[in-house]
Amino acid sequence: MQNNKVLITGIGIISSLGEGIEAHWNALNAKDGPKLDTENFAPYTVHPLGEVDWSLQIPKRGDQRQMEKWQRLGTYAAGLALEDAGIKGDEELCATMDMVVGAGGGERDVSVDTQILELGRSFDEADTARGIMLNEQLSTELRPTLFLAQLSNLLAGNISIVHKVTGSSRTFMGEEGAGISAIETAAARIRSGQSTHALVGGSYNAEHFDMILGHELGGLLKHDGWAGLWDRQNSAGGGMISGSGGVFLVLESADHAAKRGARAYAEIENVSASLIDRNNASLNEKAEELLSLAGEADLVVSGASGAHMPTKAEKDVLDNSGLAYRGISAQIGHLREAQFPLAVAIAALSVWKGQAIPALNGNETAIDKPVVAALATTFGATRAEGVARLIKA
Repeated sequence: MQNNKVLITGIGIISSLGEGIEAHWNALNAKDGPKLDTENFAPYTVHPLGEVDWSLQIPKRGDQRQMEKWQRLGTYAAGLALEDAGIKGDEELCATMDMVVGAGGGERDVSVDTQILELGRSFDEADTARGIMLNEQLSTELRPTLFLAQLSNLLAGNISIVHKVTGSSRTFMGEEGAGISAIETAAARIRSGQSTHALVGGSYNAEHFDMILGHELGGLLKHDGWAGLWDRQNSAGGGMISGSGGVFLVLESADHAAKRGARAYAEIENVSASLIDRNNASLNEKAEELLSLAGEADLVVSGASGAHMPTKAEKDVLDNSGLAYRGISAQIGHLREAQFPLAVAIAALSVWKGQAIPALNGNETAIDKPVVAALATTFGATRAEGVARLIKA
C-alpha cells in the first residue's frame, strides 16, 4: 500500500473579494470589511460577485451562454487553479488529470416559476383546467436544455470541455459535505497511488432567489443585516450569510510535483470527516474528536457558516482548545459546496506564507508565531463535518 504525500500545487479562487490568491490574501489582510448586497435580496444579505470577464478563463461565448452562473464560477476557478499550477494548456497533463467536484443541483428558472404561480392563482382549487394549464406551461415555457443545465455533474463536464481535463471524473452532492468528500476522496486517491494529480473543488451562486428560498425554508439565513461571524447568536433569523464564489485546488503526489518542478503551497497531511445525526449525537464532542484526530496546529481556518447551532458548537470547542482561529465566512460569505475547499485554500496560503491573516472578529486572538501547521474546518449548517491538517511542503 502506497503512502504518497499529497501536495497542493495550484489554487484558484473567485469570490466577492476578487479573483486569484493574491487578491484574496491582500483583501483578507487589509481589514477593509466585507463586500455586501443588502438590497436586492432584502431582508437577506449576500456577499455578491463583482464584475467578471468570463472570457479570461472561458474563451468561447457559446460555452459561457450554456452554463448557469454557478457553473461559470466553477469553470473559471478551475482555470485559475490550473494556471496557478502551471498545468493549463498542457494537453498531456490535463488528459491524465482526475477531477473530483462538489456541486449542487442547478438553478431553477425563477421567471417561469413565477409565471406559473401567477396563472395558478386565477383558477379555483377544484378546477381541472389548472392541471391542463400547468402541463401546457411546462411543455412550452421550460427550455429543454434547462434540465441538462441542472445536472450536478455538468460542472465537471464543462471543466472537461473548456480546460480539457479528461481523466476520471467524480461529482458529490450534499451541501458542505460534497466539498468535504471531494477533497477527502482526491487526497485518498493520490495517497494510495490511484491518482497522480487531480483537480478538486466546487462553486456556489448565492445571488439566486431559489437558493435564498431553500436556505430560508431551512431557517438558516440571517434577517437583520451583516454582523461578525461569531456574534450572530442573538440576531434575527438563522445566522447564515451566503456568498457567491468558486474554489478549485490542484493536488499532486510529491513525486509527480517534483518531476515537473512544481511549487507546492502545503501538504495535506490528513482529512477527517463524519456525518453524524445531530439530533442524537453531540456536535461538540464530534468537533473535539475531529480536531484531536487532525493533530496540533498553529492556526485554525474555520469554514463556520454562521448558522446558530453549529457555529456556536465550533466556537465553544475552539475556545476550549486554546487554538487561534479565523472565521473566513465573515469576509467571503458561506460558499456551501465550495466552503471546505475555501478553508483548505486559505489554510494552505497561511502555511506557505508562514503567517495568519489578521483577526476578522473581536473573538479572534492575535498570533505571534510563524504558521507551520494549520487546520481547515467545516461543520455544515445542517450536516457534515470535516477537518484537514496542512503542513509545510
